[in-house]
Amino acid sequence: MSTDPWGRVDDDGTVYVRTAEGERAVGSWQAGEPEEALAYFHRKFDELAGQVTLLEQRVRGTDLPPAQAEATIVKLREAITDAHAIGDLDGLLSRLGVVTELVAQRREEVKAARDVARAEAKDIKERIVAEAERIADDTTHWKTGGERLRQLIEEWKAAERIDRVTEAALWKRLSAARTAFAKRRKAYFAGLDEQRESVRSAKERIVIEAEALSSSTDWGATASTYRELMQQWKMAGRASREVEDELWGRFKGAQDQFFQARSTVFAERDASLAANAEIKEQLLAEAEKILPVSDARSARTTLRNLLERWEAAGSVPREQRDRLEGGLRKIDEAIRKAEETEWKRSNPEARARAQNTVDQLRKTIAQLETRLVKAQTAGKDKDVKDAEEALAARRSWLEEAERTLAEFS
Repeated sequence: MSTDPWGRVDDDGTVYVRTAEGERAVGSWQAGEPEEALAYFHRKFDELAGQVTLLEQRVRGTDLPPAQAEATIVKLREAITDAHAIGDLDGLLSRLGVVTELVAQRREEVKAARDVARAEAKDIKERIVAEAERIADDTTHWKTGGERLRQLIEEWKAAERIDRVTEAALWKRLSAARTAFAKRRKAYFAGLDEQRESVRSAKERIVIEAEALSSSTDWGATASTYRELMQQWKMAGRASREVEDELWGRFKGAQDQFFQARSTVFAERDASLAANAEIKEQLLAEAEKILPVSDARSARTTLRNLLERWEAAGSVPREQRDRLEGGLRKIDEAIRKAEETEWKRSNPEARARAQNTVDQLRKTIAQLETRLVKAQTAGKDKDVKDAEEALAARRSWLEEAERTLAEFS
């Protein structure tokens, strides 16, 4: 019989292993020496010990999930308990007990971490749902709103799962927000299509009117109408891009046709007006020779003849018109003043009034001179002073009145 510390081979070839509970037969060996049998069953033990060592390393050095570790422990414990091997099987079971405690500790840590992660995930998903509901209720930026909702769905998928009831309730709110946003966007674009159709109709009417005016030669009224049509165009809103571009092209084409034709006519007219301006420049220079006016009647006759030629010359460019007309008005004004002066001189009633004023002042002065002499003789100083002041004033008035009278001579 061959023995070692952990097992033996009986004379009949039965192989035993020693455990804390006593010996247990693990096999039979008939083919060779007992040492070979012990070596064989030691190798079986070494295989089990290697598995236990590997499990210890994975539990201590990796993030092996507790459930997977526990399943491995159960299998190894069964394998060790019923093992056909020779070695310190009790020691292996003891090591498994230590690993079991480590796994239990790891399970608690994982559970705590999972609870924290679920709480954080709950906060994240509540935030996601709240933002989605705000977008569904308020946003009118449909493209960015839709993109943001898609991003929120991806953020939801990336977040940890939470308890089933809360997860389902939040997902229901998120889905409802997406549906509400989609309905509101659809309603908006349906209204927008209706609005754009209304704009298209209004702008098409504007374009038709613009095209009808494109060949008009009523330059002033038509230009004013085009300005009004442009204001109507701006106030009408925007149609779809394709319709807007097509209608604007037609409107601008009609407008350009009219204004180009007007520009051509005005250019020809400006050339004619420039020639008229040269004639009026010469007439103005001729009229300025009337000044200063020495004979109002002759000056008026000369100006009247010039005016006939002036009117016959025609219109001039706007930027020269005020200067030319203003120059002619100054000459007319000078002649008018000369005519007024001449009329005053020849007006019998005015001359009579001037003569009457002179006579009255002379009479008053004679009376004041008499009063002065009497006051001087009587030695009344105050009366003398009053008479002298009155005489000085009347004599000044008389000089002015005599000058006026002289103008009628």
